Amino acid sequence: MKPLWQEAASFAMQLHAGQTRDDGVTPYGAHPVRVAMTVRDVFECDDHVCLAAAYLHDVIEDTPADYDDIAERFGTDVADCVAALTKDMRMPEAQREEAYDQGLIEADWRAKLIKLADTYDNLCDLSSVEKRGRVIERCRRAITIAEPATGDHPSVPRAIDALKRLMASET
Repeated sequence: MKPLWQEAASFAMQLHAGQTRDDGVTPYGAHPVRVAMTVRDVFECDDHVCLAAAYLHDVIEDTPADYDDIAERFGTDVADCVAALTKDMRMPEAQREEAYDQGLIEADWRAKLIKLADTYDNLCDLSSVEKRGRVIERCRRAITIAEPATGDHPSVPRAIDALKRLMASET
């Protein structure tokens, strides 16, 4: 039997097939792999639910998959985490961002950790200087949302520190 994260990695790569990052060249699947590796290697978290959700964090938002698809294959813990990391694109932007932040505030520590890894990767992968300010602001928001969860798991304060160090190196 394959580990949960391995199944999630395969499923995410299938769903993101043909998509590219903002540079128009890098396969989109590289992003969830880097996010999961950041969770595991930089933030030192090997929680199987967290790693699976890291691979899947963009599938509801960017592919035809929905919550039920994830819950059926990976369980509700993984699906809840992914859902917390999914913006409702039907809402106007200001409402959408507020609802997204509120959902993350209420979510499990794993969702917060993945959001920190997501912003970490986005900052590392900046393809244009114009987007830098927006990405830094998203990093700050992710840190603010995650700070109350520092006692929930030892990986959370490590993640916050790692992201702060990366942000400092970018200024």
